[in-house]
Amino acid sequence: MITIEGKQTMRKMKVGLIGCGVISETYLKVCTTSFNVLEIVACADLIPEMARQRAEQFNIPKVYTVEQLLEDPEIEMVLNLTIPKAHAEINLRALEAGKHVYTEKPFALSREDAKKVLSLAESKGLRVGCAPDTFLGGGIQTCIKLIEDGWIGTPFGGSGLILMGNAADRTHRAPENYLSPGGDPLLDMGPYYITAFVAMLGPVRKVSGSASQLRKELKLLNPKSPRYGETVPVTAPMNVSAVLDFECGAIVTLTTAKEGFGYTPRMEIYGTDGILYVPDPNAFGGPIRVKQRDGEIREFPLSHGITEQSRGAGMADMAYAIQTGRPHRASGNLAAHVLDVMLSIFESSDTERHVLIRHKCERPAPLPLGLRFNHLDE
Repeated sequence: MITIEGKQTMRKMKVGLIGCGVISETYLKVCTTSFNVLEIVACADLIPEMARQRAEQFNIPKVYTVEQLLEDPEIEMVLNLTIPKAHAEINLRALEAGKHVYTEKPFALSREDAKKVLSLAESKGLRVGCAPDTFLGGGIQTCIKLIEDGWIGTPFGGSGLILMGNAADRTHRAPENYLSPGGDPLLDMGPYYITAFVAMLGPVRKVSGSASQLRKELKLLNPKSPRYGETVPVTAPMNVSAVLDFECGAIVTLTTAKEGFGYTPRMEIYGTDGILYVPDPNAFGGPIRVKQRDGEIREFPLSHGITEQSRGAGMADMAYAIQTGRPHRASGNLAAHVLDVMLSIFESSDTERHVLIRHKCERPAPLPLGLRFNHLDE
């Protein structure tokens, strides 16, 4: 943080990207244009050509191997966009190298790995952040304000539904990754919903769940896939339903599946005085509607400024927080709680019993009103 004529100004934090696949393009578009607190100075990928393509596309000055990136003393923060099974390993390596790290979801594939990452970060005095950060968007932030302002009374329940096409429906470029743990509908899409519910209602206390798998293999039908026409194994449940009991007393149902077609997101919060129709938690905007006691459905304008595609907002918030000393919102602790919820749903399905959530977290602080577009601190 820099002080100019008595006014504190955030300096740019230098970021190195590891993992230059499909989602990296979205992050780089946002991080190179929308958040002045971030500067992407290097990128790396196991496939060097992918790193070179991203560097040319976004004018990133350095193309590295992973080892070179982690050894560069200029880089303060690592953006980890690798595949799910590599998240924990890269997070640990970044922290060992003395760098803050922000990672894509899921945070890890086991509670043990999540704990290792958080413990190492704490011991080194470093920050860990994790997607999703869509709950920082105007949609969910407006919903938080409506709940806090009493528009639906006391929340007592809710529901979340995400139905997607399976990995054989021509939509995935690397569909085999979506048929294994981490790419399954709960660990892949569940973080958007569970994180949004925690942002609105607070942490989860216990869960019960059921998981099923209709088939053991699928034929890949996307002509763009290098494995087009092959039959590949399905190694994770593709249909999961759960009941989440929140510490505040609300009870929420959640269904995630990749056995159908298209994309069907739905989310609702039920209160004693109204129903809140929540926008897609996989996006940043609206619309937002409330059904009140008289049956009228009222649409509300967004009260916060992040409304467009802004993946990377959580990393920007973390960069602000590092410089000001406040907690960041899309934190590793929040992500570890969400991971524990998801793994507990699988555990409940296997054991046929309720499972208490072991990893505790606080509800992330809402964004203040009045921030300028794509600004997270003033």
